[in-house]
Order: sequence, then C-alpha cells, then structure tokens
Amino acid sequence: MLIAITRPVSASINRCELGYLPRREIDFQKAAAQHGQYEACLAGLGLRVVSLAPEPELPDAVFVEDPAVVVGEVAIMTRMGAISRRPEAESVARELGRYRPLRWLREPATLDGGDVMHAGATLFVGASLRTNADGIRQLEAELGSFGYSVAPVEIRDCLHMKSACCYLGKQTVLANRAWIDPAPFRELRILDVAPEEPWAANVLAIGETAIVPSCFPATQRILERAGWNVIPVDVSEIMKAEGGVTCMSLIFESRP
Repeated sequence: MLIAITRPVSASINRCELGYLPRREIDFQKAAAQHGQYEACLAGLGLRVVSLAPEPELPDAVFVEDPAVVVGEVAIMTRMGAISRRPEAESVARELGRYRPLRWLREPATLDGGDVMHAGATLFVGASLRTNADGIRQLEAELGSFGYSVAPVEIRDCLHMKSACCYLGKQTVLANRAWIDPAPFRELRILDVAPEEPWAANVLAIGETAIVPSCFPATQRILERAGWNVIPVDVSEIMKAEGGVTCMSLIFESRP
C-alpha cells in the first residue's frame, strides 16, 4: 500500500516563502478546501492518507514533500534551504520514524525534497536556490550504500526542480526544457509540456494516473495522448505559494 503524509494548509500561508512569483493574496478558506479535495483524490486512488496536525505558525508547512526524501530502506531528513521552514521537519520526522529508519543531512548542506526526482534507482537532484552542492553530496553518501545513484541537474527560473520536471513512470519525464539542463535525462524519454503552460510540469503520477492542476488543459491532453489517465485538480490558491501537486504529500510504500 502507498502511504501519503499530508498536512492542512496553515492559516499563516500568506507569509509563505517566495522565490520567483510575485506575492498575491491567498484565500485561506479556498486553499483549505482545495487541499481537502486533493487529499480525497489521493484516497480515491487507494492511498492511505495520514494527515499531520496543523502548524498554524509555519506558513509553508502544507508542503510536506520538502523536509524528507524517502526510499525503500530509509528516510533522509533534509536541511531545508529556507531557515524559516526548518521547524517543519520535527513533526514529519516523528511520523516518518514509524515507517523508516531516519538519517539527517548536516550543515552546511541544504536540500529541499522538491528538488529530488526519484526514477528507479536514480535520484535526480536539482541544484537550486534551496539545494546546494553539499546537500547533493550528502544525499549521495547516505543512499549509495543502498544501491542508489544521485545525478545533479542544473535548473533555472524556478524554485524547485519539480517545477520544471516530474517523473511519470515508464522511463518518462514530463518537463519544461527551458528551466532545466536535459542532459542528465539522456536515457529517459522527455515529454514536453504545452509551450503556453510553462508551469505545467509539476504533476503527480500514481501508477497509470497523473494528477494535474486543472489550469493546464493543453498539457493534460498531451498526457492523455501519451497514455496516462488524467485527474485534474484545482490548486489555484496553493500555486500562489509556489506550490504544486507533488509538494503537498510525501508518498512512499508501506513496509510489512
């Protein structure tokens, strides 16, 4: 069974960290309703949704993907690039410790989970505003003994790598090539987002299904033609905080 750790939208989300988007007012009630629909979508696909307690004073706490990287054998607690976000890790670690042994990245490493794209035995890691070379090296050192390789990827013009590309399964990456160096993906098939939808690469693939923000209909059609079942979800308020559909859950296989 797949487990999805989530957390409700914080009442303070309008104080969220931003890297590239201008600050716009976020309707908290609407964002909370959109998040509830997102959780219902995950549950409808058969995932067991584990919702953490709210963190009303941590504006970005809904983005539970960033504090950890989970593989089959272990969970790596990251050291997030935004200092204001580091307190989010404590409650995520408490829950993850029920499922995996925990390891922690150390100073001077910084790394956000949103910069890590897991494709088979390879973890592609974006070199971003939030993830530095020490973070990439420490992640590689922690996971190498388990047979995983780590491949750095240069990104530009977006906060996290998963804003620019996401793994769909079947050796396929959905990408906006303008925001990444595609060279590390030479052994994978790259499916391009619709050119008029540069932010559409952040999709969440669960088996044959892709959860896609409803504001990207052209990219939805590209995915459907490529063989994926598409579920559109409205995350318009959460996108104002530079979030997306991968950011709001930490998904991994349960262990016997």
